[in-house]
Amino acid sequence: MSTYRSLQRTEAEARAALLTIESYDVRLDLAADEATFASTTTIHFDSLGGPTFVDLKPVRVHRVVLNGSPLDPDVLDRGRVPLETVSGPNQLVVEATMRFRNDGEGLHRSVDPADGRHYVYGMSFMDAAPSVFACFDQPDLKAPYTVTVLAPHDWTVVGNAPATSPEPGLWHIGPTQPLSTYFVTLVAGPYHLVRDEHDGIALGLSARQSLAGALEADADELLTMTRQCFDEFHRLFGIRYPFGDYHQAFVPEFNAGAMENPGCVTFRDPLVFSSRVTRGARIRRATTVAHEMAHQWFGNIVTPRWWDDLWLNESFAEYMGNRVTADVTEYSDAWTHHAYARRQWGLVADQRPSTHPVAGNGALDATAALQDFDGISYAKGSSILKQLNATLGDEVFFAGAIDHFTRHRFGNATMHDLFASWEGAGAGDLSAFTSNWLRTAGPDTIVLDRAAGVVRRTPPAEHPADRSHTFRVATAAPGAGWAISSLPVDSPETPYDVAEGTAVLLDPFEDTFALVQPDATTVAALKTLLPATDDALLRAGVWNNVRSAFHNAAVSPADVVDLLEAGLGVEDSDDAVSATLPWVLGKVIPLAAEGSLERVHRAVLRKVATTEPGSTLQLSAFQAAVASSAEPDALRQWLRGAVPDGIEVDLDLRWAILVRLAVLGATDVVELEAALDAEPTATARVEHTRARASLPTAEAKEFAWQRFTGEVDVPNYELTAAGHGMWRVGQEHLTDAYVDRYVADLPATAGARSGWVLADAADAFFPGTSLREEALASVRTLLDLDGLDASIRRRVVDQVDELERRLAVRKAYPA
Repeated sequence: MSTYRSLQRTEAEARAALLTIESYDVRLDLAADEATFASTTTIHFDSLGGPTFVDLKPVRVHRVVLNGSPLDPDVLDRGRVPLETVSGPNQLVVEATMRFRNDGEGLHRSVDPADGRHYVYGMSFMDAAPSVFACFDQPDLKAPYTVTVLAPHDWTVVGNAPATSPEPGLWHIGPTQPLSTYFVTLVAGPYHLVRDEHDGIALGLSARQSLAGALEADADELLTMTRQCFDEFHRLFGIRYPFGDYHQAFVPEFNAGAMENPGCVTFRDPLVFSSRVTRGARIRRATTVAHEMAHQWFGNIVTPRWWDDLWLNESFAEYMGNRVTADVTEYSDAWTHHAYARRQWGLVADQRPSTHPVAGNGALDATAALQDFDGISYAKGSSILKQLNATLGDEVFFAGAIDHFTRHRFGNATMHDLFASWEGAGAGDLSAFTSNWLRTAGPDTIVLDRAAGVVRRTPPAEHPADRSHTFRVATAAPGAGWAISSLPVDSPETPYDVAEGTAVLLDPFEDTFALVQPDATTVAALKTLLPATDDALLRAGVWNNVRSAFHNAAVSPADVVDLLEAGLGVEDSDDAVSATLPWVLGKVIPLAAEGSLERVHRAVLRKVATTEPGSTLQLSAFQAAVASSAEPDALRQWLRGAVPDGIEVDLDLRWAILVRLAVLGATDVVELEAALDAEPTATARVEHTRARASLPTAEAKEFAWQRFTGEVDVPNYELTAAGHGMWRVGQEHLTDAYVDRYVADLPATAGARSGWVLADAADAFFPGTSLREEALASVRTLLDLDGLDASIRRRVVDQVDELERRLAVRKAYPA
């Protein structure tokens, strides 16, 4: 794979000062070949005159013409074609052959194993657009696009503006509103379409033909949520959605949850539910739908000038997506889901050595910016905006946002522009808030010191800050229930007397963003209190306190298992089961005493037996029963359909059972191949890879490793499934030898793949189950390696920190 230069911020600033882009005309031929496509781009732009470059990542360059004069195609150097522009209007024409990709970036082409049909979609985010068309690839050089597509006659093409087809196989899209390059997309193939309309906006849904029935079944819910969200965003912002049609395309092998391309949002197609799912899964989809709709204003109408402000996109959409979902859809419990699904993502990321400020993260180049597309930019930033909204109130908060959208409509802006709009709307001076909360990394640690009678607030030593917090505290005296009070913490020590034996939970309702942990007295009391706690959000706060404490070796694996046993019986939120059980099984059980897995398994079986048949709570408990089972005979009975009333062994559950049998060594390659052949869907293909890699055999681990090194090329979902399947607790006799192989082979993977999936593979194949000091010492050597790709390094830094923390738990609480 060719090495491309990542755009430096200084280069982007110089190019933006030099150029104004008037329009793009992009012509793509998707019909001629299955491996490559022809791309012709005509760019009209004004220049002050002088040298610059256009970004291009082709298989071959056929023609480059600037202002009527041909340029030597061989001047292409690491993704850039140098240009000598003239003062005034310029025209650039680039003809090239591009490669279809299978890593979820650029123009991704996928073959559905269910029926052999081909599907294409565009993902131009960050630095992938030049692998589709020639462009000045940075967020602050916006322009309208006209796209012409030649496609097979049985394909439909959807893009950033309404598409027309004057003849079979020919499609015209646009001109669009002014777009950043990273928003440009098209979705092309024999997709199944559902169309509707709301408030003058044409609505559309699409998915692969093999998912047509599932899409039809989900269409009413999806379209209802879309209508509800449009109405609420129009009410809150007072600015209508301006991008024409609103199409939501569910596409195969998509890396992210979704991408907010104006007019044509792309989602990962497992969000079209072909098997039964929990309520939590539906809430996750609902908040994703609302999140991408929020982006149509924050991100699409007004786009950050540079990637250091990507938090403005994601934090705002995260906050608004959850708020609007909770306020106007059937999922009023969205904030409980958020507590279980997102809180720890942000808190853990903020405690890593790789932590960074929410805003002003440096982002010297596009590659560096991609590494900060994490729980800090989403979950922490969202929490801070939620706090700001609580402080300012809706009137000022939305008045500032509306002023921001109006001043910078279809343009670019910075954090300073937004905060100036808030201050102008009556927020007062926000400079201290910005400095302490947005420009300073790391969470404050807030703990109760019973002996001293104080609550202590300690900022990270390496990131000093002076943050004021106001949050609710839940207390329960011995023999009593919970009482809720408010506590302002604006100094290093806040007096707080508590009676002996009283349980104290700090910030259980996520009123602030801080690292809070229960002390030993509280942990002991929770074993009685948790089963009597009827507030789902308070229970989520209990588990977030406990998870933070475990992450910092401040609570034992034994206590966690005790709490799970105590609380599971009365839990009525499937979010609690679906979020807590995988964490317990993945992080806690490997460090717990012998017999702990059996205790957890018995607890979830009791939950299955005592839960309403057919409920999503029963489903989440049964999923946990499968994942925790060490009994091949029981798994075999379930696979044959001998399951509790209310449970159906559909495709997802069938493969979950097969994967667990593989981990236990109770199946083989022949059975797994037969299961794939019997129902060859995209989901089955990925889970087949996971199961193959999970088998406790040398051949299985080599099967996975060939995918890691790139010796065997597979699409992105299969690649990460192989990594997750490879490293299994109890298989260390097979995998320990791969620790040093990981260290040796990881750097070269940058020659086999790039972008998002390069980092994902480094993460998925990290030897996280090798809980040995020798393994830690080995992987640490990667951190001192010169020339290691930045995205790989970031994942290794985070995973080394995780391994160190797991070993710290083992040292503190020997099993």
